[in-house]
Amino acid sequence: MTRIAYVDGGFLAHAGACVHIEDRGFQFGDAIYEVWSVRDGKLLDEEGHFTRLDRSLAELQISNPKSQAAYRLIIRELMRRNRITDGLVYLQISRGVAPRDHPFPKGFVRPTIVMTAKSINAEKTQNKAVVGVSVITVPDQRWGRCDIKTVNLLPNVLAKQAATEAGAYEAWQIDQEGNVTEGSSSNAWIITAEGVLVTRQADQAILRGITRGKIMECAQTLNYSFEERPFSLEEAKNAREAFMTSASSFATPIVKIDDHIVANGAPGSMALALREAYLAQ
Repeated sequence: MTRIAYVDGGFLAHAGACVHIEDRGFQFGDAIYEVWSVRDGKLLDEEGHFTRLDRSLAELQISNPKSQAAYRLIIRELMRRNRITDGLVYLQISRGVAPRDHPFPKGFVRPTIVMTAKSINAEKTQNKAVVGVSVITVPDQRWGRCDIKTVNLLPNVLAKQAATEAGAYEAWQIDQEGNVTEGSSSNAWIITAEGVLVTRQADQAILRGITRGKIMECAQTLNYSFEERPFSLEEAKNAREAFMTSASSFATPIVKIDDHIVANGAPGSMALALREAYLAQ
């Protein structure tokens, strides 16, 4: 089946979909994006992603070109055309096309909208959670506004590539104080020896993950204690459990950090309980 993409008002064959060479998303990374997970034909955390989309656009002073209702219609049509039951929907909005110059273009420029959808193997994703995954650590080299979901992801790409070359699933980024900020494409969590969930506070150093917020709600439902604060790499290595959260991985246990085995090297019961609670919503 031919994959279908959406670009600026039209549904096109994925292989032939394109944007103008002077699109500012291509030239400057002057664009934001969102990703929704699809499970059993349903968009997960739909409202939260739309709220963050609005915030990211506002932070970059890009006018939102469509209403939420319009996006919802396009997303569902894209899912239908691509026959997505379990998968991901990707939306990118750039400032638009203008002659290449660093300042924002003067006058009205129509933002560019690109949307794609793809299927994922839900069983394969679940199997990773059952056995757990490994992470490596790398220096955090990103810019100072990681709270905005922009397409400026080169440091994240380099971190993920380092993880791939090391045979790991993810890379945790370490700031100058020796604390974990987040993964290259996920939020980072640990569970202390006392059973307290810890994840870094949502400041400008990390992305306020939508799945992260839902996991906090699940923790409250399960009567788990949690703290939003920095945690060091050393604290992570001595934790009872470690896991990561994202729209594509949900809550996935981490059993190895660099060369250090976390606890007994098996997925922890609290992380698995949080994953189950999240998917049961």
